[in-house]
Amino acid sequence: MHELGLMFEVIKTVGRIAEAEGVTEVQQITLQVGELSLVIPSYLEDCFPAAIDRKPMFAHTKLEIETVPGMARCDRCGTEFNVVLHEGYCPSCKSFDKTILSGREFVIKEIIAG
Repeated sequence: MHELGLMFEVIKTVGRIAEAEGVTEVQQITLQVGELSLVIPSYLEDCFPAAIDRKPMFAHTKLEIETVPGMARCDRCGTEFNVVLHEGYCPSCKSFDKTILSGREFVIKEIIAG
């Protein structure tokens, strides 16, 4: 479960940013996680309490996770489609040749300070 390591890194990164800005309490962290990132959002949520344990700055922090759709453009016909929904092939021409447009993200989108 690499999500545990990812969540610890998120908390470490947010902590550094908060300290640099003089923040003593973080109210919310919003992450963007792509459908194609191989990161499971529910696992991140499960790991969150362990990552913030004994860190007063995060005592009341809420975690929000936004899922970014795994979108692609067909290299043959130009159709844009959801890779996960269509199992990797173009719904128009059935080609597997595609360029990924989004869905690989793992981003700290927003930090709300108290």
